[in-house]
Amino acid sequence: MDYISVTEFAEKFGISERTARNYCATGKIEGAALIGKTWSIPADAPLPSRKSRQRTTMPLLAALRREREVGMKGSIYHRTQIDLTYNSNHIEGSRLTHDQTRFIYETNTIGVEGESLRIDDIIETTNHFRCIDMVIDRAEERLTENLVKELHLRLKAGTSDSLKSWFRVGEYKHLPNEVGGNETTPPENVHRAMRDLLREYNAIKHKSFEDILDLHYRFEMIHPFQDGNGRVGRLVMFKECLANGIVPFIITDELKMFYYRGLREWPRVKEYLRDTCLTAQDNFKLLLDYFKISY
Repeated sequence: MDYISVTEFAEKFGISERTARNYCATGKIEGAALIGKTWSIPADAPLPSRKSRQRTTMPLLAALRREREVGMKGSIYHRTQIDLTYNSNHIEGSRLTHDQTRFIYETNTIGVEGESLRIDDIIETTNHFRCIDMVIDRAEERLTENLVKELHLRLKAGTSDSLKSWFRVGEYKHLPNEVGGNETTPPENVHRAMRDLLREYNAIKHKSFEDILDLHYRFEMIHPFQDGNGRVGRLVMFKECLANGIVPFIITDELKMFYYRGLREWPRVKEYLRDTCLTAQDNFKLLLDYFKISY
């Protein structure tokens, strides 16, 4: 059997080393052994369940899960899949139209005549649908590095990027990159930066709208993956809104430039990004009103 250290176990599940040691000392991790002054933990040991106060699932999340389960068409789940996928991919340069995105989602086919489409746009569209399902399924899970990496893996699986040995789909970047002409965290420092970001974010007991925006800004400035950071970051925002009872939002093409300005100016003028995202949230609330979902 393979064993890992307390530090490795803590990083794997996004918890503190102190908590991991306490799990070992209280017998909550089966097979953990104290060797000298160091705990050795089975590599496949699961994270012990925590007793916590019962949280009420927000009506939107309950509706998304219910409608996904029954495959309900013309629902908020249906609309979210299409609108979030189209807009997030379009921001990053996808050439698919909203109607083409809808057609792929509704029929799982491509009905286009006299037009050339990029295969990666199609693959990333279908992958993004799966990413949204993952966000809905795991909305209330603690945000960890493994979860973020899994989102990236699902988004980029099967694309031309996945065939490049240096690209490292589902893993942090190997080569330096930039965003908006600005330097980002060097590859060798990404793991530490992400670990620190998630540790600080998860330590916030009652997360606010601004906490989620700050998480998004810091994630984009780290830019942990070779490509796909914007889409993964927006999926994480959507997940964290659902997890914390906050109405999520979709950045549309009309808001794109305001969104970019908000990210750029966040350290100095937080109102730019906040107001842009509140506008997007108001637009999503109109959908909730139409589908009679309380918030």
